[in-house]
Amino acid sequence: MGTVNLFESFSREDTYKFAKALGEKAEPGQIYCLSGNLGVGKTVFAQGFGAGVGVTEPMSSPTFTILQEYTEGRLPLYHYDVYRIGDADELEETGFYEYVGGEGVALIEWAELVREEIPDTAVWIKIEKDVEKGFDYRRITM
Repeated sequence: MGTVNLFESFSREDTYKFAKALGEKAEPGQIYCLSGNLGVGKTVFAQGFGAGVGVTEPMSSPTFTILQEYTEGRLPLYHYDVYRIGDADELEETGFYEYVGGEGVALIEWAELVREEIPDTAVWIKIEKDVEKGFDYRRITM
């Protein structure tokens, strides 16, 4: 698995800034896989990451559309939410295999549900709450 990097977030702003810094370093073809329970902050992370790539329009989780494409930044951002994907055929219908690993950067929420379809080069990011450290505390590991 390699080295695990840990970031501790104590607010939505911390999570946003951390993700924005990652987005600023993102390069074409990279894949970022985001996992964590409902309400843990994946959308805030995605918004920060998008800002780092140069997305200026409002971002929300593409739960019902599966894919939201943002092209106004310094490179295209393909934001997936695969929570409702049933199988590889359904995933293929979204253009997943054309977009992921292509000229843009992919950010995939709930990627663990389609793990077998994710290239080995992907960066896996897990967000977890720890209420003992505070209501807004999040542990982000990569």
